[in-house]
Amino acid sequence: MSKIGYARVSTKGQNLESQLDMLQEAGCIKIFSEKVSGRKAERTALEECMAYMREGDTMVITKLDRLGRTTKQLIELATTLEKRGIDLEIINMNVTTKDPMGKMFFTMMSAFAELEASLLSERTKKGLESARARGRNGGRPGITDDKKAMIQSLYDTQKYTGKQIAEMVGVSRATVYKVVNESKETAEQQQET
Repeated sequence: MSKIGYARVSTKGQNLESQLDMLQEAGCIKIFSEKVSGRKAERTALEECMAYMREGDTMVITKLDRLGRTTKQLIELATTLEKRGIDLEIINMNVTTKDPMGKMFFTMMSAFAELEASLLSERTKKGLESARARGRNGGRPGITDDKKAMIQSLYDTQKYTGKQIAEMVGVSRATVYKVVNESKETAEQQQET
């Protein structure tokens, strides 16, 4: 019958302290915390928290989106907790799954959390489209033709590994193989025509 806390922030630059303070004030005897995206399937501290909790315990979080970003994630987690006899408490909403209204509210809020994440993704895509329309491209900068030629030349000598070429040119190993594969595809297309 213990309260077990779980705190999460998405990036290394974010701070966990306010969540940890709230969880301590809520009476959590143990708190698991991590810095990882809510969209990631593998969250070590959450897995440790789940393994630690026993029937009759209550998992406490500060906000719903600390558990996950999709309705599917949240519903699956809530179902797992329910099957194991573990309640869920969300501090900022004053909601607990100990009663039917709390269970219903949790399901509704899960849908809103997914909607919010979808809207954010949509806004990001629209922002990138708008930037492209004005001649600016988002994402990583492209590789110059000179660097592509240098990569291909070094690769063709068959003296260097992909890793060595990447270090010499100042790109990632994946970029080296991307350039080589694009070059092969272009050569094959030219032979076909």
